[in-house]
Amino acid sequence: MKSLIILCALAWVSVIAYGDSQYQTQAIDSPDRSFPVFYQQLKDKMSFSMAWNDKVKSPKRWRKQGLAKARELIFPYEDNTPFDAVVIDSVERDGYRAEKVVFNISAESRVLALLLTPDGDGPHPAALFLHDHGARFDIGKEKFVQTWGDDARLKSSQQWADKYFSGRFPGDELARRGYVVLSIDALGWGDRSVPGFKTDSQQALASNLFNLGSSFAGIIALEDKRAADFLASLPQVDTKRVAAVGFSMGAFRAWQVAALSDSITAGVADCWMATMKGLMVPGNNQLKGQSSFTMLHPYMARYLDYPDIAALAAPKPLLVFAGGQDKLFPVDSVQEAFSRLHEVWRANGVEDRLLTRIWPDKSHTFTEDMQDAAFAWLDQQFGINR
Repeated sequence: MKSLIILCALAWVSVIAYGDSQYQTQAIDSPDRSFPVFYQQLKDKMSFSMAWNDKVKSPKRWRKQGLAKARELIFPYEDNTPFDAVVIDSVERDGYRAEKVVFNISAESRVLALLLTPDGDGPHPAALFLHDHGARFDIGKEKFVQTWGDDARLKSSQQWADKYFSGRFPGDELARRGYVVLSIDALGWGDRSVPGFKTDSQQALASNLFNLGSSFAGIIALEDKRAADFLASLPQVDTKRVAAVGFSMGAFRAWQVAALSDSITAGVADCWMATMKGLMVPGNNQLKGQSSFTMLHPYMARYLDYPDIAALAAPKPLLVFAGGQDKLFPVDSVQEAFSRLHEVWRANGVEDRLLTRIWPDKSHTFTEDMQDAAFAWLDQQFGINR
C-alpha cells in the first residue's frame, strides 16, 4: 500500500501525515523575534501561583511569602561586601555638589558612580537613579546626571537628554530640589562596557552568565539593591526618604528594587509596566531577546507576574507612568497591570500612596512635564513643601 503524504496547517503548524504517523515540520513562526508556534499553550501554563487575587486574606502575609520567592528567583547570591567608598573628583554646581565616587557594588565589582549632594545641612531626601537600556552602551549613569571631564560622554548624554528628557538631566533637577542623587552604571553600560559592545553582544553575555550560574537580570537586580543600600548608608541621607527613580528599563529596575530593598522607601517608574502575557504576543519588543535578558528572571511566570512583583513594594508609595502612544507596551496590558497594583494598595488601606497614569499623547519618553509631575508627587510623599 502506498503511503499518503498530506500537508496541512494546524495553528500555524505544518504537519505531515505519513501513513498513520504525523509529525511537525515547522515549530517556530519566523526567523526574527522567533516565537514557538505553540506559544498559546505555553501561555496557558503560566500559572502565577503566588499572584495577587481576590482570595488573598492577608496582604501582609502575601507580601512576606512573595518577597521570599522573588528574592530567591531574582538574586543570584547574597553580597555584604563593605562599600569602602572614595571620592575621586568633585565640582560645585548651583545649589549642590557633584562628585565622582568609587565603591564596591559587589565583591566582584568596584565601580564609579555620580553622586550629587545639595548645599545646606542634611540629612536630605535621596534618589537612586536607574538608567534605561536604549541600545546605547557608551553611557549609563550619564543619562540621568550631567557628567564632566569627558567631552565625548557629555556630548552623548546631552543628545540622550534632548531625545528623551526635554534636554534636562533629571538627576540634576532633583538635586536642585534638595535631593541627594546617586546614578550608577548597570553591567554593560558606561564605564562597565567595552568599545564595540552592541545590541547583539547581549546574547552571549546573557548566555554566559546563565552558564556561570547567574543571569544578566539577576546581576543588575543585585547591584541595584547594593546601590540602594550604599545610598542609604551615606550620612547626608535621610534613610526614611530614599526613592528609586527610573525610565524604561530603569523603570523596571525602579519598581523591582522598591519591592526587594528595605533601603528604598518610594518608587518612581516611567514607561515600563505591563503583564507578562500582555507582552508575550507576536511582534512585541520582548520577543527580540537582546534587551529582554536584562529583565528576564527564569521561572518567574510560575509564581508572580510583573505587577505582582511591583506590588510587593506596597505599602510604600509608588508612581508608575505610561505613554498612551508607547508602542512597546500595549495599553490594554498596561491598564490590566495598573488595576492589579491598585487592588494591592487598596487591600493595604493605602491606595492614596499609589499613582498610576497613562499619558494619552506621550510615547516612550520622560519629558519635562512628566518629570515635574513625578517629582512634585515625590515631594508630597516625603512631606516636602515648596
